[in-house]
Amino acid sequence: MTSTTTHVEPRVRPRTSDGDGKRYAHIIRAPNADAVITEAMVTGTPVVALCGKKWVPSRDPSRYPVCPVCKEIRAQMVG
Repeated sequence: MTSTTTHVEPRVRPRTSDGDGKRYAHIIRAPNADAVITEAMVTGTPVVALCGKKWVPSRDPSRYPVCPVCKEIRAQMVG
């Protein structure tokens, strides 16, 4: 008689969040912000948002609402 053993691997659920809970489009402060964002996307260099979040841009920001903290800080800078 032949014996068989079954090995069961636990399922790992892939993370679909980058840790924010909600995704936002953040604002950075730079004289040439568009160029800085583009360079960061190409080179993988992190940027820092007005709210303090540090990340490497990789998504289209027009698909997300603007970070409320960044928006408030920008309003204070402009106003």
